[in-house]
Amino acid sequence: MAAALAAAPLAVVATLGIAVAAPAMAKDAPKATNSAEFSKVAGPFQKSFNDVLAKKTAKVSDAELKAAAEPLVPQLATIEAGVKSPLDRLIFGDWQRQVGGWTGDTALTAKGLQNMLDSGQLQPNMVGTVSAMLGQMAFTGKDYPTAIKTLSPLMSDPKVDDAVPQMLAESYASSGQPKQGLDALKAAIAARKAANLPAPEEWYSRGNRIAYSAKLPAESTEWAILLVQAYPTPLNWLGAAQLVRNSATNFTGQEELDISRLMDQAGSLKLDPKYVEREYIAYLQAVDARRYPGEAVRIAQQGISTGALKASDTFVKDVMTQAGPRVAADKASLPGLAKEAATAPSGKVAAAAGDTYLSYADPAKAEEMYTLALSKGGVDADKDRILTRLAIAQIDEGKYPDAKANLAKVGGTRTGIARLWAIYADQKSAGK
Repeated sequence: MAAALAAAPLAVVATLGIAVAAPAMAKDAPKATNSAEFSKVAGPFQKSFNDVLAKKTAKVSDAELKAAAEPLVPQLATIEAGVKSPLDRLIFGDWQRQVGGWTGDTALTAKGLQNMLDSGQLQPNMVGTVSAMLGQMAFTGKDYPTAIKTLSPLMSDPKVDDAVPQMLAESYASSGQPKQGLDALKAAIAARKAANLPAPEEWYSRGNRIAYSAKLPAESTEWAILLVQAYPTPLNWLGAAQLVRNSATNFTGQEELDISRLMDQAGSLKLDPKYVEREYIAYLQAVDARRYPGEAVRIAQQGISTGALKASDTFVKDVMTQAGPRVAADKASLPGLAKEAATAPSGKVAAAAGDTYLSYADPAKAEEMYTLALSKGGVDADKDRILTRLAIAQIDEGKYPDAKANLAKVGGTRTGIARLWAIYADQKSAGK
């Protein structure tokens, strides 16, 4: 009987590809066997089990299969006391798993999977598969502690199914432990990177959502950055910029302007109008048609051309009415502003000149003015803004290392903005 039982799982678990294996022992250790107690009580059950298995193979209806399998449930309960050896537990657990599946008894299926794991007899390559199945059942049943316990060890496996880290992260989040869920996703990503395998975009998106839903501003920014580093699509850039902005509590129009500029450069404002209509409005409000009329006209016209804005809209008409007539005179004033900046006692005039040149897409002159502003001093209150815009000008010029060096100096409210622009500089440098 022992030989027959030992061979059973090879056929019984064919759908999973699970095979019986001896536990990790010394080479001269005895081979795993069934106990005499189990062999004695399990023989009649195996015959009944095989009869139902034959019906399944014959592709009877689900209702017929369930009716045939239901008498096996009490029989399993009767023979459980005879489970003594590790191999007994593997075979018994597999029977529970299959009978539970046939009868729709998820609790029995879960017990079977747990017994299979506890047996220590699964082939190493199947431990993860069975753990994932058990964890998924626990997650679906909202048994989050069991899901966490079962799925956590799988995060170091670079070949883990893509759904598993997400289930684990959500289990933690649903248990009031969002940071642990984010750590689990990071561990899974690290395992993939170590194996030179890509982590799926969904992992980053999941981390993004968990952090934002849990109102963790620092983590929201971090996951926004991780997402665009791994998958720098216009849509992801839009989401990252929005998350950095929405996670901040003290953004002014000046911070909004530089976030909007990043969306524009990353191609996010060319997305479907339903995603960006409000972003165009936010951009135009931040840019101020009276202060930077040239940029205001360009963005308004771009919004109209993409369909995100309507030329007949009162807000848009007002922007064009205020900005349009100012452009010529504003541009003509630039040389005089630059001369004034050179002789001014502080860097404030130079900073203002740099802002204006940047708004007219003249990065070389903007860089000159921002550099002058920092060298003259007297601009400590605006230093982070000046450094950010100096870097933007340098990115426009293709001076990516210089831009990154300046962005690394940015702190305070603008830290998240600077980190996003630094990633953008890296990607531009790499030709992405």
